[in-house]
Amino acid sequence: MSLVYLVLLPFLSSLIAAMLPADARNRESTLAGLTALGCTIYAATLFPQVADGGVIRQDIAWIPSLGLNIVLRLDGFSWMFSMLVLGIGALVALYARYYMSPSDPVPRFFAFLLSFMGAMMGVVLSGNLIQLVVFWELTSLFSFLLIGYWHHRKDARRGARMALTVTGTGGLCLLAGVLVVGHIIGSYDMDVLFNSVQKLQSHSLYSVALVLILLGALTKSAQFPFHFWLPNAMAAPTPVSAYLHSATMVKAGVFLMARLWPALAGTEEWFWIVGTAGICTLLVGAWAAMFQHDLKSLLAYSTISHLGLITLLLGLNSPVAAVAAVFHIMNHATFKASLFMAAGIIDHESGTRDIRRLSGLARMMPVTATLAMVASAAMAGVPLLNGFLSKEMFFAETVYISATPLVNFGLPIAATLAGVFSVAYSLRFTVDVFFGPKADDLPREPHEPPHWMRVPVELLVMACLVVGVAPAFAVGAFLAAAARPVVGGTLPEYSLAVWHGFNTPLMMSIVAMVGGIAFYLLLRYQRQQGRLEVAPIVGRFSGKRNFEWTMAALSQLARLAVRWLGTRRLQGQMAAMIGITLLAGIAAMWMQSAGHRASPGTRETLPLSPIFLLLWLIGMACAVGAAWQAKYHRLAALTLMGAAGLVTCITFVWFSAPDLALTQLAVEVVTTILFLLGLRWLPKRLENVQRGGTRARTLGRRSRDLFIAIAAGTGMSALAYAVMTRPFPQSISPFFLEKALAEGGGTNVVNVMLVDFRGLDTMGEITVLGAVALTVYALLRRFRPAAETVMLPPQQQAVPPDLATDLVNPRNEDTARGYLMVPAVLVRLLLPICAVISVYFFMRGHNEPGGGFVAGLVLSTAFLIQYIIAGTQWVEAHMRLMPQRWIAFGMLAAAGTGLGALFFGYPFLTTHTAHLHLPVIGDVHIASALFFDIGVFTLVVGSTLLLLTALGHQSVRGHRRPARPDEVPDARPEHHVATGGR
Repeated sequence: MSLVYLVLLPFLSSLIAAMLPADARNRESTLAGLTALGCTIYAATLFPQVADGGVIRQDIAWIPSLGLNIVLRLDGFSWMFSMLVLGIGALVALYARYYMSPSDPVPRFFAFLLSFMGAMMGVVLSGNLIQLVVFWELTSLFSFLLIGYWHHRKDARRGARMALTVTGTGGLCLLAGVLVVGHIIGSYDMDVLFNSVQKLQSHSLYSVALVLILLGALTKSAQFPFHFWLPNAMAAPTPVSAYLHSATMVKAGVFLMARLWPALAGTEEWFWIVGTAGICTLLVGAWAAMFQHDLKSLLAYSTISHLGLITLLLGLNSPVAAVAAVFHIMNHATFKASLFMAAGIIDHESGTRDIRRLSGLARMMPVTATLAMVASAAMAGVPLLNGFLSKEMFFAETVYISATPLVNFGLPIAATLAGVFSVAYSLRFTVDVFFGPKADDLPREPHEPPHWMRVPVELLVMACLVVGVAPAFAVGAFLAAAARPVVGGTLPEYSLAVWHGFNTPLMMSIVAMVGGIAFYLLLRYQRQQGRLEVAPIVGRFSGKRNFEWTMAALSQLARLAVRWLGTRRLQGQMAAMIGITLLAGIAAMWMQSAGHRASPGTRETLPLSPIFLLLWLIGMACAVGAAWQAKYHRLAALTLMGAAGLVTCITFVWFSAPDLALTQLAVEVVTTILFLLGLRWLPKRLENVQRGGTRARTLGRRSRDLFIAIAAGTGMSALAYAVMTRPFPQSISPFFLEKALAEGGGTNVVNVMLVDFRGLDTMGEITVLGAVALTVYALLRRFRPAAETVMLPPQQQAVPPDLATDLVNPRNEDTARGYLMVPAVLVRLLLPICAVISVYFFMRGHNEPGGGFVAGLVLSTAFLIQYIIAGTQWVEAHMRLMPQRWIAFGMLAAAGTGLGALFFGYPFLTTHTAHLHLPVIGDVHIASALFFDIGVFTLVVGSTLLLLTALGHQSVRGHRRPARPDEVPDARPEHHVATGGR
């Protein structure tokens, strides 16, 4: 199994989990747990290959020319993080089985959780910076869904929105920083980055790239001043909080800083930015944690503080400090996950997380209390627990650092003060909750949880004990393997011994322990006196309030901008867009040198054909006529616009482009029909009597529009003429002409380009087409037609059958009568004919003019005519078209074709050709592009039919409230018959 499965399996399991029934809590948790456990076991087997500095690398070609290959890279550090993500993920899945209520929509929960796991694995294993950013943003998206899982709660919605806004903004900064790095070193590959350290740090844009990348990392890990979003994310279910704080979301920021430490660290900029953010976060988070009344909020602020500790270690520019940071990442994951799960057990069994209401739980929950106290001691840095070891390494680095006098003096004091605070809030988590008198006002009577709900906590606490007692034996080899890539390959000297003698770091630990106990007792006394409801100094500055004020100010600014600059009139919007584009084009050409401006070139021109000139004079006359008639004679304008499109189609034929001509003709037919359906529901335009200034304004607006149209048309004509009169010494046409048959397996160069060489572009286009169709459908679901458009002319009314017509219409159906009867019969005969023509165009497309797009339009036209003649209700009563499924199948077929190439080790959407010999039929040429073209075909049909459905269903909605006779001139009540959109 390759590295790609470590990323794909969680996503595949997420799809399966989403399809399980709502009451399948056991199956959901088993699926999630086994997926995480299986990936953990496989990742564990890879350790021997990375233990001594080895790197496992898997390259999947995508766009090699742009350096955008899919690269999965596993070294010791990413292996350690993978084990945290997958191992703790397995424990969280088991824990969630008992924590989540049977009434919760667990398929959605486990689907989001598994997708989140896959996104985090993508971040950890990415060997390409652009790829890392993609997965980085996916973690923000899935964390948003997990935090807002209980979306009926306002705090969950607000917390999710805040987390997404802050981390998403940081992700955009990270993308910009990555692009700058790629510009400097000429590649986005991490191995190239690690080999270009001198080139990167000596470049003038190094500071810009560093600041942008650190903004992404600091926002993700909730570092000061972006720390406020993390406590507000505690509205998420406790399994999510445990996973998010220990191994995934907030750890991604410190992961990125450690991952890029060999390339970015070692400079003054790194030291001051990362170190300052780390020490501020360390102290602010620890100080705020002591004054929280909610168990999860206390743990959230403690997470902020410990992440600040890791950030500070990474900012010291010391290899030993970097090793200590990696060690604390491991230790923090174990004790923080166990503490969050313990807090969830307390909440689950007692009904509250309010520390002020909790007391004496040790007598009712002795096992849980013991586990929570051990984990809290590890968080406080008590000896013989894992937190003590990494805290001692942190203290040692603050003591022995060589920097400015202020840093040398202040850093050990700040570290000791943070240790005091950590002891104080750890004691509050344990003493206030588990000791003292028994609480008698709890929502539920506390008791021990089910044993398997407690098992994840027991395993994690055991890890804290084992590492604390025998660190070299338990994690020595793992820490060395994980730290080696971070420090650049050569490990510094460090010791994992429990006892280092009486030294300054030990004295700092003793001061922190004694001072923490004393400070806790002082705060407890103050709290008993009714004081300290909020954190002094820090409590007055609410990050949540400032964030909401900022968002409100931005919203108000946006409303003002819309009020000043915006308009609901489409004509004004189009005039502004075209005018700005025109000015930008003129400015761009003006700034060019005289030889590069849009002046005629020296290429020899062809003689003018009178027939071609006459053709385009007709086309221009039709276009001008369409614009002239558009206001009052819409049908005439649409007819003239179709004639202009037909001239364009003939032009393509003139220049030997049959594929374009065929596509243009099919598009003209479909769009004309859709325009007709849209015009059907527009209200009548009434001419108002205009006098004085109103008429002058109208004349001025029309003159403005005429000037913009002439200027834009003239500019485009001049630009086109300037381009076509210049030679093209580096034309790409020969490449496609030579490679179409040899590598694409087809003689139709245009089709081969669309489904092979430029297949990714085509996939993007059909994705946009499907998105547009879905958007139009969603918007028009709330649309109601104007009153005067509800009525149909008498000759278009469907007449219910009677005894005289039963012989003609034995199935007793409503159908078109009058002058539409003959067309109604003919279009039913046209449907199978059009289907055969569509298949013909589809099958010949790879070698002759045709293809999936044209075939889809032909079949769509056949369905459109059925709707127009027979009506919406009749068609949908006889054919279940389900256009959304056509769109979904088309996307799956196109994506599946591309993934199939990846599966066999080729670049995405690479075409392969097979030659089969079938009995009777003979030799058959099959290209994998056929299946991609099937996706294009079905998506075009589905999108067109969905647009049609959105328009045609207005006939059904429109007749829910029949128009009154006084609303429509000459309306007669007997004509209020629902017959379908025509």
